[in-house]
Amino acid sequence: MPETRAIDSAYSWRRLVITLMIATIGNAGMWAIIVIMPAVQAEFAVDRADASLPYMMTMIGFAAGNLLIGRAVDRFGVTMALIGAALVIASGYTLAAYSPTIWILSVVQIAIGFGTAASFGPLIADISHWFNLKRGIAVAITASGNYLSGAIWPMILSGLLAASGWRAVYLALATISIIALVPLALLLRPKLTRAQVAVAEAKAEIAASTIGFSPRRLQTLLAAAGIGCCMAMAMPQVHIVSLSVDLGFGATAGAQMLSLMLLGGVVSRIVSGFIADRLGGVRTLLIGSVLQTLALFLYLPSNGLVSLYLVSLVFGLAQGGIVPSYTLIVREYLPASEAGARIGLVIMATIIGMAVGGWMSGWIYDLTGSYEMAFINGIGWNLLNIMIMLFILSRSRPRNIAVA
Repeated sequence: MPETRAIDSAYSWRRLVITLMIATIGNAGMWAIIVIMPAVQAEFAVDRADASLPYMMTMIGFAAGNLLIGRAVDRFGVTMALIGAALVIASGYTLAAYSPTIWILSVVQIAIGFGTAASFGPLIADISHWFNLKRGIAVAITASGNYLSGAIWPMILSGLLAASGWRAVYLALATISIIALVPLALLLRPKLTRAQVAVAEAKAEIAASTIGFSPRRLQTLLAAAGIGCCMAMAMPQVHIVSLSVDLGFGATAGAQMLSLMLLGGVVSRIVSGFIADRLGGVRTLLIGSVLQTLALFLYLPSNGLVSLYLVSLVFGLAQGGIVPSYTLIVREYLPASEAGARIGLVIMATIIGMAVGGWMSGWIYDLTGSYEMAFINGIGWNLLNIMIMLFILSRSRPRNIAVA
């Protein structure tokens, strides 16, 4: 019989530590392609647009994986989903390492992105079941694994990349994916009992009665909000290095700005978790979205090195808590038994927003010759997010966040 543990127990916190480890290792696939992109471009002798194609394919796979693997978690449990994802990732890295063309590499990156998704939305959905009183901080810590991965893996991989090339990097990641993720996934085998699930469902029903939407309508609104906030979020995250180069500060300074942004995002996610446990997911998301809009405005007059460092840190501190808040809203207002699929759908919408927002910002730059209108475009999309969240908040009634 599978081992069982209680919600909000010491085991819940041990499970959170394991979950964070998995998230930090498993999300390497999102950042590895960025690290190797210059080497890939040089080897295949392609332009920047073609060299960016593997990243776009990675995000497409990542978006699909958050939805489909989320459904698999609801049906088969997180352990089987993670083991399957680790096998997909390892196979993808291995095939990619032997890719003869940029086009084959791009296709294989879909599989890498798909498998990597198991360590984001589906993993967040799983940990959300194990906490009630501190669900906000648990979700925030798990979501921080993605940013920690972005801060850690580029530094780890850069030495191997310089010494042995990008193909060796991918073969190393294939090995790490198996030897690290599979044993850690097996540690998550304990499941909630049917009685515990029933209690969670009852609490979800109570929460659902405090909002004036059907589950489908709320899901649609959250997806639209997710696209809006991440269309805006993509502008600095995807283009800060290019902006730094355009201003004459170089790619290294731009990479440091991105690192500051991600580290600020980690802090923001953890702080937002504490806030969400007091105010709920809707209010926490709204606070983050307003702060992100203000941070985007700060980029408009910033064209100095020091100011860009500071604004990038401010942006990270502002926006980190937005995406985890969607998970909390789903868990507060929608059925617990459908959490994996519903969280996966909303997370998929945010990733689509990131992918399209990154492309649109580049397209606007090509049309105008600067990033000013791209930042304004992001602000507009962020205002859409704010309006949606205010509408949801207006249809909500006060609820007791810390129900035991």
